[in-house]
Amino acid sequence: MKKFLIVGLGNIGEKYHDTRHNIGFKIVDAFVKEHQESFETDKLGDIAKLKIKGKTVIVLKPSTYMNLSGKAVVYWMKKENIKVENLLVITDDLNIDFGKLRIKGKGSSGGHNGLKDIQDKFNTGAYPRFRFGVGADYGKGRQVDFVLGNWSKEEESAMIERIPTSVNAVTSFINAGLANTMNEFNGK
Repeated sequence: MKKFLIVGLGNIGEKYHDTRHNIGFKIVDAFVKEHQESFETDKLGDIAKLKIKGKTVIVLKPSTYMNLSGKAVVYWMKKENIKVENLLVITDDLNIDFGKLRIKGKGSSGGHNGLKDIQDKFNTGAYPRFRFGVGADYGKGRQVDFVLGNWSKEEESAMIERIPTSVNAVTSFINAGLANTMNEFNGK
């Protein structure tokens, strides 16, 4: 039986709940809700376990804070014996226009501390990732304030419309594979 690990990156705590940096949490929350499951607190994060067309899907929201996400990802991959090609890490990206999706099988951290920590723990950037564009509408030196800031009203309303497409992309990754998912969803 195939097993998948879907990881939404974010920061724990109420003050981060509606920030741009937590889009990974928002997407996996919607994904789990669509499958009528819920998260339970477990080691190094909140976990939901789903069955989708005969596949086991573990969904993780690390509780390690963004900069230490790799510890939780490595722990759950080893614990559940999941192959790296069946991992999908979902995160925000400043280098992509707001609301655009980019799914790749490998790459750099792009300056994202969560991806950087995962890459450091894996010793490679060769793992699937799903980036949700948050844009770069901030002044010089204000990057941290921007990603840890709340969505504007316009962004929030547009982001809510983008969540179902993001959930469909995650489902496609599980059912149709990385290449088909990239072809269907990249740039959307």
